[in-house]
Amino acid sequence: MISRLLEGNRRFVQTTFDKERDYFSELAKSQSPTVLWIGCSDSRVAVNVITDTRPGEVFVHRNVGNVVAQNDWNLSAVLEFSINHLKIPDVVICGHYGCGGINALDDEDSDDKYIPIWLNGAYKAKDRVDEKVRSLRIDVGAEQRHKLIVEENVRLQLEHLHEYPFVRKAQRAGKLQTHGWVYDMANGEIRILKE
Repeated sequence: MISRLLEGNRRFVQTTFDKERDYFSELAKSQSPTVLWIGCSDSRVAVNVITDTRPGEVFVHRNVGNVVAQNDWNLSAVLEFSINHLKIPDVVICGHYGCGGINALDDEDSDDKYIPIWLNGAYKAKDRVDEKVRSLRIDVGAEQRHKLIVEENVRLQLEHLHEYPFVRKAQRAGKLQTHGWVYDMANGEIRILKE
């Protein structure tokens, strides 16, 4: 696979970079993305592929389960840099159906040490869905329950995002909008949950 990556880079240089040298030359000088994408690390959810965007258009932060954790200094720095310095006007939190991180919320017998700790910021989504299903006394299948938890997790992470003071300040000033989306790998479409 490493050889394939390097060969892919050679093809990129020959077929894309050389043909668009002016674009990449300008891009090397500075960046001005207009969207911060907070998504899952899942290799099947490649931001630039599923949104048909070019390098330089989307600033990206990815982690297992698209979690917005207050104690994640990396994400905090990405948010601060995006909003305060790049002046990005839109933040998208995008989950996806078939998410292994969401599936791991139910794996109580796991020998994993770090994944359950990381997912502390997502368990409330599972609890909310399970409570709602119980209170409505409805029966949902495993796949539908998974989709509901994925969607609720996006809503929960938006709540976490809005806890950052500089996010709230930018929103109050009309300089920032936040969006909750879910990507469906079965049909390639993005579903809007919250605008």
